[in-house]
Amino acid sequence: MVTEQPPDVPADDGTAQPRDARYRRGARRTAAQPLTASWRLDSAGRHGLRRRSGFGWRVYVIPVLVIVTILVVVNTAKSATSSAAPPVATERPAVPVFTGDGTAVLPPGPDVPQAGTGTWHIVPGSGPVVGKGTHAYRYQVAVEDGIDPAVYGGDDAFARVVDATLADPRGWVAAGTISLQRVDAGYPHPDFVVSLTTPNTDHRPDLCGFDLRVEASCWRPGTHRVVIDLARWVRGALAFDGDLGLYRQYAINHDVGHVLGNQDVGCGTNGDLAPVMMPQTFGVADDYLNEIDPLNQHPVPRDGKVCRVNAWPYPQGSD
Repeated sequence: MVTEQPPDVPADDGTAQPRDARYRRGARRTAAQPLTASWRLDSAGRHGLRRRSGFGWRVYVIPVLVIVTILVVVNTAKSATSSAAPPVATERPAVPVFTGDGTAVLPPGPDVPQAGTGTWHIVPGSGPVVGKGTHAYRYQVAVEDGIDPAVYGGDDAFARVVDATLADPRGWVAAGTISLQRVDAGYPHPDFVVSLTTPNTDHRPDLCGFDLRVEASCWRPGTHRVVIDLARWVRGALAFDGDLGLYRQYAINHDVGHVLGNQDVGCGTNGDLAPVMMPQTFGVADDYLNEIDPLNQHPVPRDGKVCRVNAWPYPQGSD
């Protein structure tokens, strides 16, 4: 068989050199010689790497660079995945420190017990259905244990104010969509319990808390309690200018309004009666309410409006 012989290649001195001469041991490599390296014993008999070419180091460095690059890419991908996951703990935004100025402070008045037992008793009694709406709500009235009845006039007096407020034709029943009925302790699952509560119990994190450092009532869905702060019940609010009866009606209607799904709002029209869902316990000026509680879930806008106190969701009665 006849095979094609590779052509001669020029040597470095310009003469023709057979192609196979490039591969003879000890011969000088031409520019086309492959990158190789071989082990030789040095004069001391030690193994050493004898470089056959000026480019032989790349045979070892390039794989190392490839491995390093892969590791960087993998670590970057892991970091990107970790940053996309939700944090396991989050910070709580700072609440402004209340300075004690303005209408949010508790008015002066009689001494109020700061603590009861942290438990409540249901005030005995029930009543008729009021309102014609199809959404029926049953409620109970309760007072925290361990409070001297002389401070608030007794259980029955408290219950009468609650009942009269919720049955008033200017109240929530005027909407025509709900009905309300007071039920006794034997009723298994009332929709809410209007509960007179001492300040220390009110400030518990599972109830109203104490972020703004002022006394306030609240609605806690998890406990089904409308928490009426005892200090506010006895002393009222500065914006109401001593009208304690009107303030008590407001406190009940405002937090029962939360039971019905209403949120806090600001002043509707400057100079008009305030919406009952405006946090009038703190004041009736939108700018002030915004200043003391800008992190509220439904903040009052800073718009310069100021309203007049009002206790009723339907001050003119039903349509």
